[in-house]
Amino acid sequence: MHFSSDNAGPVPQQVLDALARANDGHVPGYGEDALSHRVRDRLRELFEAPEAAVELVATGTAANSLALASLVQPFDTVFCAPVAHIHEDECNAPEFYTGGAKLTLVPGGDRMTPAALEAAVAAEGTRGVHGAQRGAVSITQITERGNLYDLDDLHALTAVARAAKLPVHLDGARFANACVALGCTPAEMTWKAGVDVAVFGGTKNGLMGVEAVIFFDPARHWEFQLRRKRGGHLFSKFRYLAAQMDAYLSDDLWRDLASRANARCAELVAGLGKHAQVLNDARGNIVFATLPRAVHHRLRAEGASYYVWQGDPDAGDDTGDLVVRLVCGWSLTEEDVARFTAIVRAG
Repeated sequence: MHFSSDNAGPVPQQVLDALARANDGHVPGYGEDALSHRVRDRLRELFEAPEAAVELVATGTAANSLALASLVQPFDTVFCAPVAHIHEDECNAPEFYTGGAKLTLVPGGDRMTPAALEAAVAAEGTRGVHGAQRGAVSITQITERGNLYDLDDLHALTAVARAAKLPVHLDGARFANACVALGCTPAEMTWKAGVDVAVFGGTKNGLMGVEAVIFFDPARHWEFQLRRKRGGHLFSKFRYLAAQMDAYLSDDLWRDLASRANARCAELVAGLGKHAQVLNDARGNIVFATLPRAVHHRLRAEGASYYVWQGDPDAGDDTGDLVVRLVCGWSLTEEDVARFTAIVRAG
């Protein structure tokens, strides 16, 4: 019953098999091998973007930070939600890789609204040489609170960005889960919705460690390549990144893995029923919910793992509520969910 993180699960056998196949002979390094070229072409096809520039990196931190660094100058600011991953969980990596660009937090919750974004953009870039300049907009899909932007939401946000002549970055660590939940194509959730650069995440959806950065404007590609090399994220044995992504794209494995995770999440919400208050829309693979402290103790005694988001598990009476985060990875089984929810309902 492992609900702590979709980073914690195993790698699908298809990916391990692809790595074994790639581990043969000598091929050019730094992404010049045939497999890496093929993967880039396959990603262009998936995104319906034949002119897009496509590159791979090993971590989401590198993908987001280097992508933003290719969009903004050190004296710019990036507009994002207050709980965006680039703000809360990257140890200031975006500021580091951009050379000092700041983050402007758009007031509100985990999902920015067009009105709040428009107001934040209007408030910045007004002090001339004395203040930060308007740089880019960053959207996290799925958000750090497990919510989704619908396609209409994305169009509305990117319209605000376009009006201000700002490029849009999509942090897609859980890109596949969002696509499955929305029933849309990668193109519909990115460039067709006004996104300029997207991260097609793989690590949280079963890969050992690889993310794709898709520049729909290839003019920014060279700068990304330079920044990636300078930042220490250009793999010499690039084929091992490409092999993972090749397996991920084959037979729609990326979609299959996300569908499994989302299905377990739906089963989890249904199984919790009235015994827990679900706090987010939980259409992807993340549930935020309240659980009585007594239920938490029973779950932990049975070996369940998850994050306690708010509250002290060991202080207070058993009737007090804790806020917990439950993340469903691709490898969770129906039995895992059934056992977890049965323990919750037993109280």
